[in-house]
Amino acid sequence: MLTRPSPVAVPTDEQHWIDTVTTLAAGFAETVADDDIAARLPIEHLRALADSGLDTAFLPVEHGGQGVSYATLGQIVRILARSHPAVATVWLMHIGAAHALVTTAPAEAAAFYAGELRAGKRFANALSEPAGGNHFLASQQDASPVDGGWSLTGRKLFVSGSEAADHLFLNARVDGHPAFFGVTVDETVSFPPIDETMGMRATRSRTIAFDATPLPSARMCGIPPVDYANLITVGFAFISIGIAESALDALSATAHRAKGGAVLAEQQWVKQETAMVWAQVTATLLMAERTAWLADGKNPQAMPAATETKMLANEVAKTAAALALRVGGGGAYLVRSPIQRIVRDAQAGALMAYSVPFSQEIVGQAVLEAGV
Repeated sequence: MLTRPSPVAVPTDEQHWIDTVTTLAAGFAETVADDDIAARLPIEHLRALADSGLDTAFLPVEHGGQGVSYATLGQIVRILARSHPAVATVWLMHIGAAHALVTTAPAEAAAFYAGELRAGKRFANALSEPAGGNHFLASQQDASPVDGGWSLTGRKLFVSGSEAADHLFLNARVDGHPAFFGVTVDETVSFPPIDETMGMRATRSRTIAFDATPLPSARMCGIPPVDYANLITVGFAFISIGIAESALDALSATAHRAKGGAVLAEQQWVKQETAMVWAQVTATLLMAERTAWLADGKNPQAMPAATETKMLANEVAKTAAALALRVGGGGAYLVRSPIQRIVRDAQAGALMAYSVPFSQEIVGQAVLEAGV
């Protein structure tokens, strides 16, 4: 796909992580179709990323990591999503949950979770719930007081990579207020039969049931610093951007394939519509890179910018996938075509919290209030 230089560059001393992930992602792409068909969590790919040292590198320096930049985070997620969106999604959730716990948990718990990440243990986010809707950070489930803390009985929904998780970043309502905890998966945690999604199937996103699961006060997280940017929030848009780029890759391959002597890449409408989609993807990438730049500068505007960017990136991914489907024609509906999977995967981002409609409301309100 056509590319242009960007004003937001990966730090020179972090370029080797881009090179490492690029090499690994080429291998991940070889299983993306089979993983989707089987709805199989590509755990070996996730372990390969951990074994490379990448997960540990994202830990803060004081916890034995390298404090890798948000600029590098975005490009890693984008590269992974272009090759294997499920790997990108589960990895981002994993590293985001671990980073949030290490950053906001009490000192002893933070050191514990950092050690667990260095040891190769896996993390997941258990935040969405049946009554939560789009307000997934404001839990509707009350934790019950017990000795040493609280306990939770309830359910969390759409927990990606949960089957492989050792620890969860979980929210509950404590004394009427939202609270976040680190929870170790134990016998009080169970997994009801999975209700598979139509797209992004290899994330194995599923429900978790909790039955008096302990929430120790020693594992209760504090309020993050005002300049803290959540890795997942910053990285989300890059998933959709990677999917959009994979749609353009598939579109180009299809358009250059001769069909009955005709080459679609020579058709005026294909050139015109491809141009607009490419420009939209490029513009969205620049917005995502700006978000990473703000986060690296510890600018509080990073999180609002991330919401704006995710909203746009989710829709652009769907637009790019729809055009690839049009160019691919009937052949793009066949199971062997990567386009049909890309079309399904492109829908996922818009449904993930914050959903596009909810984001539109937040962004629209901010724009209107700024103009008063």
